[in-house]
Amino acid sequence: QVQLVESGGGLVQTGGSLRLSCATSERTFTDYAVGWFRQVPGKERELVAALTSAGGSTNYADSVKGRFTISRDNAKNTVYLQMNSLKPEDTAVYYCNAWGTDYWGQGTQVTVSS
Repeated sequence: QVQLVESGGGLVQTGGSLRLSCATSERTFTDYAVGWFRQVPGKERELVAALTSAGGSTNYADSVKGRFTISRDNAKNTVYLQMNSLKPEDTAVYYCNAWGTDYWGQGTQVTVSS
């Protein structure tokens, strides 16, 4: 079982930035592609960004392209989501996931005020 811990969420004004982190002590985490997802109450969880295990290929939701950047530091078993130019519609709980598994973190709340 891989335990993931997200951090870095908070309250920010429109146009601001946050960097989310997803860390684990499980070294096999480096074998997985990873994804950041977000969810608002009453809606399904949606994919925000994904990254291959080696970090060579990324995929972004159209709504965040050009604003968000996913990256990883395999030496630290940590995945990041740099979020710039934040908008109120980015408000959600953000989760990281080891791709194709049921390994999820507990989520971190991001709130963007207008």
